[in-house]
Amino acid sequence: MASTIFIQPSFTSKSLNKSLNTHFVPSFKLPGSVSFNPRTVSQLSVRAGLIEPDGGKLVDLHVAEPERGLKKREAALLPRVKLSRIDLQWVHVLSEGWASPLTGFMRESEFLQTLHFNSLRLGDGSFVNMSAPIVLAIDDSQKERIAESKRVTLVDLDDNPVAILNNIEIYKHPKEERIARTWGTTAPGLPYVEETITKAGNWLIGGDLEVIEPIKYHDGLDHFRLSPVELRQEFEKRNADAVFAFQLRNPVHNGHALLMTDTRRRLLEMGYKNPILLLHPLGGYTKADDVPLSWRMKQHEKVLEDGVLDPETTVVSIFPSPMHYAGPTEVQWHAKARINAGANFYIVGRDPAGMGHPNEKRDLYDADHGKKVLSMAPGLERLNILPFRVAAYDKTQFKMAFFDPSRAQDFLFISGTKMRALAKNKENPPDGFMCPGGWKVLVKYYDSLTPSDNGRIHEAVPA
Repeated sequence: MASTIFIQPSFTSKSLNKSLNTHFVPSFKLPGSVSFNPRTVSQLSVRAGLIEPDGGKLVDLHVAEPERGLKKREAALLPRVKLSRIDLQWVHVLSEGWASPLTGFMRESEFLQTLHFNSLRLGDGSFVNMSAPIVLAIDDSQKERIAESKRVTLVDLDDNPVAILNNIEIYKHPKEERIARTWGTTAPGLPYVEETITKAGNWLIGGDLEVIEPIKYHDGLDHFRLSPVELRQEFEKRNADAVFAFQLRNPVHNGHALLMTDTRRRLLEMGYKNPILLLHPLGGYTKADDVPLSWRMKQHEKVLEDGVLDPETTVVSIFPSPMHYAGPTEVQWHAKARINAGANFYIVGRDPAGMGHPNEKRDLYDADHGKKVLSMAPGLERLNILPFRVAAYDKTQFKMAFFDPSRAQDFLFISGTKMRALAKNKENPPDGFMCPGGWKVLVKYYDSLTPSDNGRIHEAVPA
């Protein structure tokens, strides 16, 4: 199958009977890569301005400040549901409009559409993408306490009121079906499943959220947690006529930076005047062997300080969503959320949101399925998908470069496993693989995990 790059001119879909702003332009393909064909530039119709959010309007579920005292008094009189750490992250996601037009935890109709169609039908008959179930589980005892109440108070782990859930609906939690349809397997050992679903209650509760105060973590990183509204304001302040988003949950090496800077070059060639990069690390739940958020943010700061990325054309912000590791299903959620933040281009790489099979020595998902699914996903027609080109370390140039199969012997592929091994052993990678300041942060993180005298691994200290 020929690789493609997705750009702006529109065509009409007979099946959906509406105009779709997606065009497929063939490009010459290297194995495992995609390249831009400059001969197509003259055919493009460049649109300036930020993309509209799903549903045409960003959802804001926060209670107005003058009403917060009243809502706290109301919350004190209602049945309570305690939120886990990950539940609270989902409240954060919903409250700021990342999942627009959702107005709260999913009711059963929304849950079933998400599971079976990866999309939601709106009142006007149009569709928006929604591939990740955003649900809240309760157990039998909580269900009994709620009884006939139509409202409940959601509290954090310290019993502080966080939100009121209104017009609630309680329905069965089909765990096996949810797992099978979201991950494509029910194999034991899926990190998000083990953390949030296996021991969760047998019921789900949906409704409309009123979030009493903005969610804060007080971890020194809240200033990086820009909402979709704040990001759109920042892009407008910088006079962006295109926004391209790059999500990651790993440290940035120079191969990543090459992909981002090359994307900007391509957009300039397409006729855009000031494309802005949204470097958007995932900030919610991640599995235990991923580098913690505080260390990743420190490393990203060094990447900008060392000039690997241009601070003038880069916005660094934290995406508050938890990570599912659900491959092609989850990457649709990641792309959809960036539409709501104002991005009209999304960079997608090999095996996005994927992981190794929890029980077998293989990847859980086909490495190319993520980008293929994004090209066909319902509700993502307005988003332009930019597949990665493959970058590797060029031993002849002593830097990261796009892989050239005609001289494959000149390239070195440094896997994440190899990178972690070098950092743990305090060894330096080849010059040009990662900026020196960023590498020092990574070495320092792994050094913080050094076993103590009794052999136990220390928990990593915050960066």
